[in-house]
Amino acid sequence: MLTEEETRFIEYWEANRLRRKRFFKQLAIGLPAGAFLVIAIFISFLSGWHRQADTEIRSQSQSQPNYSSIILVLVAAALMIVAFTAVFSARHKWDMNEQRYRELLAKRE
Repeated sequence: MLTEEETRFIEYWEANRLRRKRFFKQLAIGLPAGAFLVIAIFISFLSGWHRQADTEIRSQSQSQPNYSSIILVLVAAALMIVAFTAVFSARHKWDMNEQRYRELLAKRE
């Protein structure tokens, strides 16, 4: 016998499972997690807590003062990290809900 919460979840997931599987919907759902990760990486990068990496960056920047390529690479990497994290987290959440849905259907029968 299913509880009321399990029955409500089955009804909800039957109505929304295909809508939640769309790529752009998954991207919108997981976007805050990816953005948070990139912000944390940039804060760590700009804080200079790793002295050896900081001196390495500064020594390379003195020999080649063109920062536009470095900024371009960092922005491209940040966008890829956000997109991957967003899609991965949303798909994982969808898979977990789908697994719960199938388990509850098997329990109901």
